[in-house]
Amino acid sequence: MKKEIICLGHTLTLHASSGDYDLLEGVTLPQVPGPPPHHHTRYHELFYVLDGQLEFLVDGQPVPVPAGESIDLPPNTVHTFSNVGAVPCRWLNVHSPKGFRAFFEEFGIEAAREGAFAASVDAQVIQQVVERASSFDMHLAQS
Repeated sequence: MKKEIICLGHTLTLHASSGDYDLLEGVTLPQVPGPPPHHHTRYHELFYVLDGQLEFLVDGQPVPVPAGESIDLPPNTVHTFSNVGAVPCRWLNVHSPKGFRAFFEEFGIEAAREGAFAASVDAQVIQQVVERASSFDMHLAQS
């Protein structure tokens, strides 16, 4: 079973998994930034870029990840990403162990809803993410 949402400006298809991991497919439009820089204390995170290119910021260092390549982010690694290119980027994301899907379900807007993209980046949603991210093991980096 899968579910399509828009979360913080990214179209996400959440896939059910029988293993101890969460799996989603994402599409990030050109020039759309990722979440605030953050780390997880218990989740390992992997991104595999299918089309386009994402640029990650990992512990303060830029890391380009083009189509056909992946990036593995162990716990306690401060990271974010963005699509700095001119075309949409499609990617797979895995969190292990299972559990981070709850963040996307909490803050995601049903993709079929009119105005879903704008609603997903509304200032109130962003403020809720900032206030509640740590309860999902998403610890925002100090600026």
